[in-house]
This record gives sequence, structure tokens and C-alpha cells, in this order.
Amino acid sequence: MPARRLKEFLDSHKVKYVSISHSPAYTAQQIAASAHISGKEIAKTVMIKVDGKMAMAVLPASCKVDFNLLRKAAGGKKVELAGEQEFQSAFPECETGAMPPFGHLYGMDVFAAEQLAEDAEIAFNAGSHTELIRLAYADFERLAKPRVAAIAVRD
Repeated sequence: MPARRLKEFLDSHKVKYVSISHSPAYTAQQIAASAHISGKEIAKTVMIKVDGKMAMAVLPASCKVDFNLLRKAAGGKKVELAGEQEFQSAFPECETGAMPPFGHLYGMDVFAAEQLAEDAEIAFNAGSHTELIRLAYADFERLAKPRVAAIAVRD
């Protein structure tokens, strides 16, 4: 079960969360529709490279990464999208593209869009294309320790 590591981590920190099963969906907007959750409450994880180092950008499904803003927030010279072949092996227990936004579990920095804090709760992939975890945004921020910044714009 791909979500095992994440759930063990959340349980060890006494975080209240809900696991939501849904029919297979591969884009954040499809997931939102399948799980009957607003697209702005679904946090999608976009794999990026900051000066060649793998990192995560976490933003609402209804937004897209603004690479100029992200470069400023990261303080890097070059920020680019990472290809699946570049990050697939970093998440052996996850389906490709369904990694949860807890980069520190994988030795990666996390950058979170400030729009995520607009909702009390967020939901995100739990390592598969059929399961979400929903929890308080405050718990995500406390545990993932992301750099929260203006990194995304609405689609």
C-alpha cells in the first residue's frame, strides 16, 4: 500500500486525517471531480529542480506554477520542471505522479503556494492514483515545513 509510510508518519505525529478512496484519476482536476472536493482544496505536487537539485512545489489544483516567482522564492538561478524519469526512483512506494507533498520524507525541499493557506483543510495524493489524504492545512505546514511563498497563479 503506497500510503503506508505517509500514514505511519502522520500517526506518529498524532495528526487527524481522513483517507479518501476514489476512482482512478491522474490530473489534479480529475481527482477533485472524482473525490467531490473543490479544486482549490486539492494540493498537487509538482516536481521541480532548483539549480539541479530535486524539490517539490505544492499548489492548489486550480493553479499553475509561475517559474519566475518560484525562482525568486527559492533563491536559485535556474528552476525547471523535472521529468518523470528524473524523480521516479526517489518515490519507490508511490505510483508515478502521485507522491504526497512531504518532501522531507524523501530528502527534498518543499515550496508551498500561499493560496493553500486560504482553506482550513487540504487534500493530496497519498502515493496512488486512487487515494487522497485530507487534513488540516496547519498540520501540513507544521510537519512538511514548506517555504510558503507566492509561487503559483490561478489557471
